[in-house]
Amino acid sequence: MTSEAFRALYERLRNRAARAAVDGRKGALCRLTPERVAAAAAEVHLGRTVSLAAPIETVRGPDDPDPAVHRMTGPGPDDAGSELRFATDRFAMNVHGDADSHLDALCHVLFDGELYGGVPASTVTPEGARALSVDLLADGVAGRGVLLDIPRLRGVRWLEPGDHVTLRDLTGAEAAQGVRAGPGDLLFVRTGHRLRRTELGPWNAAEARAGLHPTAVEFLADREIAVLGGDGNNDTAPGAVEDVAFPVHVLAIQAMGVHLMDYLSFEELVPACAGAGRWSFLCVVAPLRLTGATGSPVNPIAVL
Repeated sequence: MTSEAFRALYERLRNRAARAAVDGRKGALCRLTPERVAAAAAEVHLGRTVSLAAPIETVRGPDDPDPAVHRMTGPGPDDAGSELRFATDRFAMNVHGDADSHLDALCHVLFDGELYGGVPASTVTPEGARALSVDLLADGVAGRGVLLDIPRLRGVRWLEPGDHVTLRDLTGAEAAQGVRAGPGDLLFVRTGHRLRRTELGPWNAAEARAGLHPTAVEFLADREIAVLGGDGNNDTAPGAVEDVAFPVHVLAIQAMGVHLMDYLSFEELVPACAGAGRWSFLCVVAPLRLTGATGSPVNPIAVL
């Protein structure tokens, strides 16, 4: 995709988002009205819960050179004789890595000197983001989730790194699965990244991964999607635009105000949905309450 074509797409989607915004601080989450959240509860038929997060990695690998650190801080050697002891630990994580499931806040993407909604990039400081941070989601996100399984549509186990999910793929998956994404939905797009990683081992996903083609982002605008989640980075690598490394992040987060979730896992959800004969469900997302943060580890829960 040429730089000129990307710029035209960017301006078109940004203008559409600006016209539709009710509360510029929350972005596309404005589409998750109380009525739509209440209606999403009707998606529960089995009462079964399924995690959409992968286990957090603590071992260095080709896609995770800076893994999470988990260490035990207690009980210490001096606690041996105490009748009451507590096991304690400490956890640290590179939130925006290429292995762990995480949510991107609206302050995560700076483009042309701005955040979403024209907020100056200068609001992101060494002390934290003063606007659009993950604490906008302090009350969590709940709504109707829709899973579109692109390998299932194409008759393959996974998409190979570098492959693009197109607009035609998204509409084709809807038709094949008998589901349609709509206003306020949480859209999840499976490329099979997690299955490939499990069976073939990790690889440098920063250099090669399947994801959405930038033109597929128009699907989010057309259907008025509130949140997008993928089992990869949502962006393809190598990038599809000659001078923008993460065009989907730019279009979704910075232009449209759509929160992203990267590196989720759908390998338990797929058989659950197939067995139930339904590809929509109630979904609850609860990021950590981190003031001024650009994202958070996340464990979305689908309730079928």
